[in-house]
Amino acid sequence: MSAITTPAPLTQPHYLNIRYGIRSWLLTTDHKRIAILYLISISLMFIIGGAAATLIRVNLLTPTGDLVDAMTYNKLFTVHGVVMIFFFLIPSIPAVMGNFMVPLMIGARDLAFPRVNLLSWYVYIVGSLFLLWTIIAGGVDTGWTFYTPYSTSSSNTHVLSTTLGVFIVGFSSILTGLNFIVTIHRLRAPGLTWGRLPLFIWSIYATSIILILATPVFAITLLLVAAERVLRVGIFDPALGGDPLLYQHLFWFYSHPAVYVMILPGMGVTSELISTFSRKNIFGYRFVALASIAIAVLGFLVWGHHMFVAGMSAHAALIFSILSYMVAVPSAIKVFNWTATLYKGSVSLQTPMLYALSFIGLFTLGGLTGLFLAALGIDEHVHDTYFVIAHFHYIMVGGMVSAYFGALHYWWPKMTGRMYPEGWGKAAAIIIFVGFNLTFFPQFILGYLGMPRRYHVYPPEFQVLNVLSTAGASILVIGYLLPLLYLIPSLWLGKPAEANPWGATGLEWKTSSPPPPENFEKTPVVTGPAYDYSQLVK
Repeated sequence: MSAITTPAPLTQPHYLNIRYGIRSWLLTTDHKRIAILYLISISLMFIIGGAAATLIRVNLLTPTGDLVDAMTYNKLFTVHGVVMIFFFLIPSIPAVMGNFMVPLMIGARDLAFPRVNLLSWYVYIVGSLFLLWTIIAGGVDTGWTFYTPYSTSSSNTHVLSTTLGVFIVGFSSILTGLNFIVTIHRLRAPGLTWGRLPLFIWSIYATSIILILATPVFAITLLLVAAERVLRVGIFDPALGGDPLLYQHLFWFYSHPAVYVMILPGMGVTSELISTFSRKNIFGYRFVALASIAIAVLGFLVWGHHMFVAGMSAHAALIFSILSYMVAVPSAIKVFNWTATLYKGSVSLQTPMLYALSFIGLFTLGGLTGLFLAALGIDEHVHDTYFVIAHFHYIMVGGMVSAYFGALHYWWPKMTGRMYPEGWGKAAAIIIFVGFNLTFFPQFILGYLGMPRRYHVYPPEFQVLNVLSTAGASILVIGYLLPLLYLIPSLWLGKPAEANPWGATGLEWKTSSPPPPENFEKTPVVTGPAYDYSQLVK
């Protein structure tokens, strides 16, 4: 019987073994360590949001909602939405992968403003503490959209602390976006022109533009909600002479671009994975890069399609419908170009690639169902039903979370210097894909049949599909927990990673795994395109 050997420790100087103390982490200005702090914080918020979702699905096992009462159910879906959107989906890839990889991918030593970067994490933590206090103190029941009158006069729950937490965390996003924009403009390595930038950098740049321009609008809107509750000034509440539609316009002017804040970084990750694991240059690189900017621009013009049933004029609704179809074009360009890149490629189905393929499939289905919601007649039928829930989750959870896990597995060797067990990684990716489809595809049917969202009870004829959805959620939970069970032990037991374990072409793979404190021994010089696999083509 052979003895079990422990992999040799990583002895070369790197960002993890320079000053181990907690104080050195809490006061660090190293973008890599700040990314790890974000990873830990965001993972905890993901667990909280996922726990709320699990309770929602268990309650919907029976038509009578036997697990919780209506008020508790309202609090559960509110906490789930607020946590997952504002504290996980929006910051996850930019704050974790963006923080870690942007300087490495452009050949810089750090972000432009290291202290501002650390401040953004502390701001995130402060906002999270307000939300955690809200949960402990009894919760909030307004829904994640904070619509009036729920957020103004109807609710006696902790609306102020929740909106304050979201208001504060918005500044974390603004600081992060500002840092990325300046870094990408000013700190690129010699020879790294705009036409040679990795597509992940293009997506982070487009995301940062949205964060800078849209988040202040939402912050001011939440401030007005708080002022209305405290000072009783009529802004949105019709009982005080306010206009509830004004709130919806302001909210969706931010929140629809926020959808692209969540999905654009995932698109950038997918471009990296598709190129690496098909061993091909990205087909139509320039079109894919410009599509990111087009999505960022058009995303500001389609907020009204959330309000087709709110009393909008027919002419305005028609314009928003047309614009909503237009924003699908750059997304379709990306999907087409990824597919063309795969064609006749040397495809390797490793764990990150499985997540990338999952992203393409789930995002495509989510995007196509979004076209149904952009159609005026169909939207009136399925508005505020489970069809909308399924569409949103196919893009945000199916697409974006798949991309997040793909990025985590792809760059895990670079971040930690350790490899994870490939077999367990593939198993988790497949389980997540199966569990997700089993959870949310039945909800398209439920929505089409007329089941409204946010109800804790429903007609008995919908039970079979709800049971199927809850069964899928139980599989999905297993898939999401599996990476914890093999990634964390890999920090000690994993095989030491090479500098470039995937044979990729980016600058981040030109330094050691994990990187030294200043990333590169000397500043790299770029002499070729972002994805040059031509030497592998026979």
